[in-house]
Amino acid sequence: MKAMKTAAPQQFPSKLATGIQGFDELSHGGLTLNRTSLLMGGPGSGKTVFALQTLVNAARRRDEPGIFVAFEETTRQIIANAACFNWGLPALARNKLFFLEARLSPEVVQSGAFDLSGMLAMLKAKKQEMGARWIVFDGIDVLLTLLQNPIAEMREIYRIRDWLADNEMNAIVTAKIEDGIYETVNYGFMQFMMDGVIRISRRLEHGVSLHRIQITKYRGSDFVAGEYPVSFGPSGMEVGAPEPSEIKHTASTERISAGFERLDTMLGGGLFRGSSTLITGVPGTSKTTLAGKFAEAACRRGERTLFVSFDEGAEPIMRNLASVGIQLKPHVKSGLLRMYSARTESIGAEDHLIKLRALIREHRPRCMVIDPLSAIAKAGGLAAARAVANRIIYMAKDEKVTVMITAISEGDDPQTEATELQISTVADTWIHLSYVVRSGERNRALTIIKSRGTWHSNQVRELVLSGAGPMLADVYTAGGEVLMGTLRWEKETEEKTRKTQRRADADHKQRELQFAEADTRARIKALELDLQRQRAELALYSRDDEARTLSSSDRENELRQMRSADPAGRVLTLANAKPKGANGSGHSGNGKKARKEARNAP
Repeated sequence: MKAMKTAAPQQFPSKLATGIQGFDELSHGGLTLNRTSLLMGGPGSGKTVFALQTLVNAARRRDEPGIFVAFEETTRQIIANAACFNWGLPALARNKLFFLEARLSPEVVQSGAFDLSGMLAMLKAKKQEMGARWIVFDGIDVLLTLLQNPIAEMREIYRIRDWLADNEMNAIVTAKIEDGIYETVNYGFMQFMMDGVIRISRRLEHGVSLHRIQITKYRGSDFVAGEYPVSFGPSGMEVGAPEPSEIKHTASTERISAGFERLDTMLGGGLFRGSSTLITGVPGTSKTTLAGKFAEAACRRGERTLFVSFDEGAEPIMRNLASVGIQLKPHVKSGLLRMYSARTESIGAEDHLIKLRALIREHRPRCMVIDPLSAIAKAGGLAAARAVANRIIYMAKDEKVTVMITAISEGDDPQTEATELQISTVADTWIHLSYVVRSGERNRALTIIKSRGTWHSNQVRELVLSGAGPMLADVYTAGGEVLMGTLRWEKETEEKTRKTQRRADADHKQRELQFAEADTRARIKALELDLQRQRAELALYSRDDEARTLSSSDRENELRQMRSADPAGRVLTLANAKPKGANGSGHSGNGKKARKEARNAP
């Protein structure tokens, strides 16, 4: 029995990065090493930019020389067109890049058999001389069209493919496609010959010009399927690659101010670092004011901040916010604050996303404001705007940027809280601003709909604007009705007057009670004095009575003495003495004698 062979691990071909932001993520590393990629696109789609940018990045970053074969433009035209990018192409053209003008004039008359053997032989010599690893055939379909022989055209395409395989070069071939047709003009077979096929398109959606890129074929390698936005900036082409499917955001417990103390108190201490805050409301409810206060507070902490505004310039924003005590201009001058303003209709929503990503990479902010994000719904349709809005929030979290986003609430109902972008479920904190119209007056109200991971107030506050900045005032409730503005001021004034009157009445009553208490104490004191007087009189009367009694006794004795009578005590003794015969023990005669003497006593 033969032993079963263990299957060897799957080997993927090596790749070289193109250096194009976002594309290397889509292609999982770049273009396949020593293979040929077909780049298709209509006029103005960016085929030449993609190919030339790949050569420039290889020469500048990895010191890999390259050859650019142009079948449609001259070298001078190519270098002039690329001057809008910061590539330094003229310097590279002197020692790292070689440009070959292979275009033929339409007036050239073909005589005999035509092939590219001579050009390819010259390119091989140049490759060996430079040590080139990259080569681009730009607009080869222009040359082949002049042959006007389908068999000859196919033969030359195969000749180029075999030459590239023999020389082991990383090759890019560009070809045109007609609008709405995904095959090269008359050269659909080229897609089957090449190892990789990339399609770049340019079309109008809702009046906005949008560029898209899609990898349709990649032999021996996986890639991200789908169509993704393309934009052009100072560094060249950028691709809006999708974010990873798995969310791995970190959760910070650090608190930062939302702008001012009263709002921080309502939020349970402020916002979490790296969180996202959504402020909604109809126009005029001061969404920009709260966002500006947040940006000012961040700059005062010394944190780099990015303020992105759509459809309004930076200077008007700074002037308007200064009227409510928010000063952003000094922070712009210091470099802490970067103001960026854009017209939403000029480019698509995906292009705005790419621009924001570039701004974050450049400025490296810790806090960011986007005002209003809902404006991008005007660029390329609502569906694209909703997808971009979610990706912007995820992008900010990936970069650990604390972001505050404003969005306009749409609808006829002034109490509506929803937005067209449908990002309320993604935001960590949702603050809603609304109007309260009553008695000919319009006032602003603030409420916190949600704030994940923290306690927050469920009360409505009145948002008051002044030269000192925004502030929150407690609303006044009367009979279940919320009062704001003048009505609240009148009610509070009335309540203050009522409290003052009650306090005055209480003071008056207290003084009356104090007087009554003093009067009562005085009366008690007088009564006590009168009682003491009466007691003194009683004591005096008692002494006088005793004196009178004593004096009477003394007079009686004196009189008795004057009349030669016995003292009063003796008479009493005799009167009280019992006769001896009273109890049968004495003689009755003696008792009678004693009573007779007593009667005869004076």
